Amino acid sequence: MFGFSRTTTAHHMLPLIIWGGLLFTPTFARSEYPPSSSPEAQSIVQRGTIEVGVVTGYLQGVNVASGSSANRSAFYLLPRIGTVVTDHLGSGYLTGNVTLMFEPLIASYVRPFGASAVGGALLVKYNFLSFGRWIPYWDVGGGMLWTDLAPRIAEQSTPVNFLLETGPGLQYLATDRIALTVGTRFHHISNGNTGDRNDGLNSILTYVGMAFFFPH
Repeated sequence: MFGFSRTTTAHHMLPLIIWGGLLFTPTFARSEYPPSSSPEAQSIVQRGTIEVGVVTGYLQGVNVASGSSANRSAFYLLPRIGTVVTDHLGSGYLTGNVTLMFEPLIASYVRPFGASAVGGALLVKYNFLSFGRWIPYWDVGGGMLWTDLAPRIAEQSTPVNFLLETGPGLQYLATDRIALTVGTRFHHISNGNTGDRNDGLNSILTYVGMAFFFPH
């Protein structure tokens, strides 16, 4: 579909992102903090801050709450861009704020056979900001995708589907501008009963990547 083999995409996606990140990191790594101090999430992730990043992950099907098969595996590439839309909320360990994000997706399925998926989702991400350099978060979102898995699999009969996802993550501020990201999500694909088959595809998506913060 994209003019290159799915095998190449699956096996070379992660190294390319890592090396690309290492090449561009020095450009963004200049810190506003003196050497004796360390970045604090509450002073960096504030209303109006823009977050730009990319993560790559591995999706594994699970036979939970639907009739879907666990024999569904894919490599995902997820660029993301968002902005913090609230002031600090809550108190104590729950102190945080909300980021609204747009996350396109490109996926290469390797089981049960080679297939592709493209789409995107809107995400609401709650950042917990009381842990210094560490930013635990939880995100939830939905969107749409196209995949040529369907109608070749038993669960889905239409290539256009809805996407629902949610899960925890963790970011580590390596500098006041750069964070390392890791997370996992429950990932659900469904055509919303717009086709003659709709058992849904339930999966766990685990991902790693990096993010860049740009203060307002």
